[in-house]
Amino acid sequence: MNRYLKLTGAFCVALTLGTSCLKDLNQLPLNKTDMTSEAVYGANETAYLQGLAKVYFELLSCDLTDLDIGDAGASELIRAYWSLNENSTDEAKCSWGNDAWVRAINTNTWSDAANDASLAVYARTIHGVTFANEYLKQTDEKNLDARGCSDELKARIRQYRAEVRFLRAFYYFVAMDVFGSPAFVTEDSPFGAVNPSQGTREQVFEYIESELKDLVKDDSAMPAARSNYPRVDKGSCYGLLARLYLNAEVYTGTPRWADAKAACEAVVGLGYGLASNYADLFRGDNGENPDVLKEILFAASYNAEQSQSWGGTGFLTHAAVGEKDVTSKAHPNGVNGGWGGLRTTIEFVNKYFSPTRIPDKDEEGRYTSNEYVIADKRGQFFFLGEGDQLRYEDIPNEEAIYQFLYGWSCLKFNNIPHNMTEEEFNETAKVKEYSDIDFPVIRLAEIYLIYAEACLNLNDANNATALGYLKQLSDRAGVAAPKTITKDFLVAERARELMWEGHRRTDLIRWGLFNSDSFVWPWKGGVKSGKGFPEYMNVFALPPQEMSANPELVQNPGYTD
Repeated sequence: MNRYLKLTGAFCVALTLGTSCLKDLNQLPLNKTDMTSEAVYGANETAYLQGLAKVYFELLSCDLTDLDIGDAGASELIRAYWSLNENSTDEAKCSWGNDAWVRAINTNTWSDAANDASLAVYARTIHGVTFANEYLKQTDEKNLDARGCSDELKARIRQYRAEVRFLRAFYYFVAMDVFGSPAFVTEDSPFGAVNPSQGTREQVFEYIESELKDLVKDDSAMPAARSNYPRVDKGSCYGLLARLYLNAEVYTGTPRWADAKAACEAVVGLGYGLASNYADLFRGDNGENPDVLKEILFAASYNAEQSQSWGGTGFLTHAAVGEKDVTSKAHPNGVNGGWGGLRTTIEFVNKYFSPTRIPDKDEEGRYTSNEYVIADKRGQFFFLGEGDQLRYEDIPNEEAIYQFLYGWSCLKFNNIPHNMTEEEFNETAKVKEYSDIDFPVIRLAEIYLIYAEACLNLNDANNATALGYLKQLSDRAGVAAPKTITKDFLVAERARELMWEGHRRTDLIRWGLFNSDSFVWPWKGGVKSGKGFPEYMNVFALPPQEMSANPELVQNPGYTD
């Protein structure tokens, strides 16, 4: 299939030089012998495609050139953003207590000290913005005319520019969500030895909104919905707009529920539909499965041969099983090794999936099998492990968080193709080091849930269309549909439908639950029973490396006390 285009070494060097996110975002190399993007572009389409690929690839990049992070895989954007949004909540815990970011995120005790996960999110998003700005500078009409580009090539480049503008909007969305007020530059910002200024959250929100609204216009060069996978299209733009408006009150202080509802209606009008089988959305061939692709609006595309990464879905598969879960005869989610890192708690499983039967326990309180019964099909990915990996029912003390045998694994992301069994894929899995699973960043089920939440907040909790959407999700999951829309239902339903897809922190903040004393989970705030923490921690501190490099930035409130 059409994956992200390959990059040439010369082009990568040209775009990478002078773009450190921890110093000046918009400088050219000072050494006149260094290649620059001006020298790379010409009248041939290849360089423009490679430049486009570079902007896409910042989603998956594990390059440590500009980052002081010990683990390249942990520096990848999808993985780092997932870690901040999931391990800080009731949905997931990580057992890697020696990793620089893990303990603080697991227990909601982070500060303004260096944190690998938040540094990675900041660096990757600002790098992505930098590459996007440079691409847009180099592909304006004046430059294309000066290089003698044909009208046909210029028309294709207009599409590439539209894709780059979406990616820049997405990078800014992530930065705004995590940090509130990141550094803010566009292709029109002052160029040279100038520190980037800081954008307010409202300013960044308005910029993202204006870009996306422009990209969905009828005369936009953005490709039509469902025409450009795994690259972005108008469906991706409407989907990100819906998510932006969903969280508008958090980001700007002003709710935008009518706009959220309208954006969802626009998505539905573009011809998307739910995949028939929920599990297929997260299998190793999801990027090639037509039934799945009708649901995905935007995905990060992984390929074991072309995008070899320890981030993204490679992380979500390897880290969800232990070393002893993977043997010569067993590869439960289609990869060749277990890292023993990620799992959820039995409290989360009980609260949102209500098992009707769990395995018996031995005298030490350990489960004696891997079998359980959950009616909801979305709860059939849990894995208790084998042998020494049997799971205790809860996490009894803080140090036990960092022992992988506590908790339940979640094998939602599965490298085995949808039409193969574990046994049929076993020989391939033995040598399957990387993931083929595309990570669904935005999909139609999320749009249905946004629509329902918008209706609830517009005092229309019995909206027939919204209830119809929720019934479609319930029918696919094999459970009863709700009779009306309530906040409690949405808190639980988004936990079920979007489990481990990187939404939970943002959702809990929107509902006023993330830092609250009234909504707790084990080890929230650093205590076993859970407790609240200060509201300022709803955004993370700007990385200290960035603060020291750029005097234009002001640290987020609370972290400077």
